[in-house]
Amino acid sequence: MHTTTSATDRAYRYAKEAILDRRYAGGDLISEGDIAAGVGVSRTPVREALLRLQGEGLVRLYPKRGALVVPVSQGEIDDVIETRRLVEGHTAQKAAGAEADVRGALVRRLGELLGRMRTEVDGDRQAFILADRDFHREIVAASGNDILVGLYDSLRDRQLRMMEEGVRTVARMCRNIDEHAAILAAIEAGDGPAAGRAVQVHMDGAAHLLGART
Repeated sequence: MHTTTSATDRAYRYAKEAILDRRYAGGDLISEGDIAAGVGVSRTPVREALLRLQGEGLVRLYPKRGALVVPVSQGEIDDVIETRRLVEGHTAQKAAGAEADVRGALVRRLGELLGRMRTEVDGDRQAFILADRDFHREIVAASGNDILVGLYDSLRDRQLRMMEEGVRTVARMCRNIDEHAAILAAIEAGDGPAAGRAVQVHMDGAAHLLGART
């Protein structure tokens, strides 16, 4: 049982990462055999992995043909941005209103992640992206609501494959840093409304990059 589960997890991670970084583009039809060969497992765990991905809305299964990578639609882009506004605006305001010791610990973690982003502007772009993602996730996680954390993770996964190559320029990365700094400053000051507004400004930038209508 452990071996099967491990093989399924490997196949799931392999296929999901390939979809998110667009090695498998929207509209591509991928076969169980392709994934099985790439991971080095049999087709049974691949089938289970694809069922999980279908549940996440990333693929659509066609018996005996394979799995179609679901193209990103304008509606999905709009929905992701709108939901991130609601989740992150709410949790940022909640973080700003937390007890001083809880807020202080969060501020320290956010400061470390912001410092990592500054370091990686001219360095490892993937490290910048991970620090960016972790910054937002720390704020959502501070809410103590595991459902919101899971929702945030799925939203960022979806947004990752919406980003076109070349969009994350150094200028945009520097702007991201400034926007993150504004969110951090509002949380540190315990100013919930300002934290909410700072998140909305940041999401305006994301909406512009993705061509969202929200």
